[in-house]
Amino acid sequence: MSRNDLDQGQAIAARVERFVRDVVIPYEKDPRATSHGPTEDLVVELRTVARAAGLMTPHIGADGSHLSQRATALVLQASGLSPLGPVALNVMAPDEGNMYLLGQVASEAQKRRFLAPLVSGQARSAFFMTEPADDDGAGADPSMLKTTAVPDGDGWRINGRKAFITGAVGASVGIVMARTDAGDGKVAATMFLVDLPDPAVRVERVMETIDSSMPGGHSIIALEDLRVPGDQILGAPHQGFKYAQVRLSPARLSHCMRWLGACRRAHEIAAAYAVKRHAFGKPLIDHEGVGFMLADNLIALKQAELMIDWCAGVLDTGALGTTESSMTKVAVSEALFGVADRCVQIMGGTGVSGDTVVEQIFREVRAFRIYDGPSEVHRWSLAKRIKRETLEAAADGFGLA
Repeated sequence: MSRNDLDQGQAIAARVERFVRDVVIPYEKDPRATSHGPTEDLVVELRTVARAAGLMTPHIGADGSHLSQRATALVLQASGLSPLGPVALNVMAPDEGNMYLLGQVASEAQKRRFLAPLVSGQARSAFFMTEPADDDGAGADPSMLKTTAVPDGDGWRINGRKAFITGAVGASVGIVMARTDAGDGKVAATMFLVDLPDPAVRVERVMETIDSSMPGGHSIIALEDLRVPGDQILGAPHQGFKYAQVRLSPARLSHCMRWLGACRRAHEIAAAYAVKRHAFGKPLIDHEGVGFMLADNLIALKQAELMIDWCAGVLDTGALGTTESSMTKVAVSEALFGVADRCVQIMGGTGVSGDTVVEQIFREVRAFRIYDGPSEVHRWSLAKRIKRETLEAAADGFGLA
């Protein structure tokens, strides 16, 4: 990664920040920002103004080139200053992760058909991997995948159910992960590109969840004899688990980037409240209980920023970064939840009301500790690595003294 790349990222981030603060934030009170995410009408309006400002999908160049992860971090943090910022700029989940995956794995024909409309902001997408708990399907453990894809003539036929599918309502592009038979007796999965809507992809219900920033909300989906042509396999057959890691490592990091921006905004609002609000004869910030919480916020925000930059640097080397993204996702999600929680506490009754965006940021960041792998799963994975490396060191005559 070059110095020019970081300079470019800083310049774009500065434009994004001005746009989000001046143009996007006023939309936060728009009634079209619903409990299931912004409506399609609001998404189109936000993207129209972003496109006019030359900020549509700003981390991807007109030639398809992608900023480095470190430079992207600057841009996505600025977009996250409002929950509507990533939507307006076309850098929100799941599209940002899906665009990255398609850019890495899709064929040139698939990129023209499925990726180009996403990058232009003319289409939205959904990633169909997680399955309902009442089916005992795949959640944090993808090997429990129950959705099946079987050969059917020159294509495939898919059946199963999916859960917590973000943005399925209103999506034009779907990436469906299904169990396939590689002939070796092992659990294998394949990813398929799907045109949406399709009558074989049925929304059972849109779920009620504590977060509300992503268009289309989160749905339970039934896949009923979904027919997919053979040329719509994403990448190679039976490589779905590998491709999931290609997508998830940077996607976890992108979430960290966006929510860091949101929590910086919450901190700004809480600090302004603590300076102007008085109690017991002085501003709240002059009471140690409040001032120290704001100081802890400042420390946590800087730690999160440094962790993100470190992980982004690892990914920029071309490494898969699974361990680094797991560590970063746990550390940042928990640090940012602490920031959001303290902001609510500082603001008292105002903090739990809808009078400011702090209440929404608190809800969104709480959900962040679960999606893309809950903290416990990442810690379990890291513990397994520690055990393996410790035993290997002992075999070489080190450790276990």
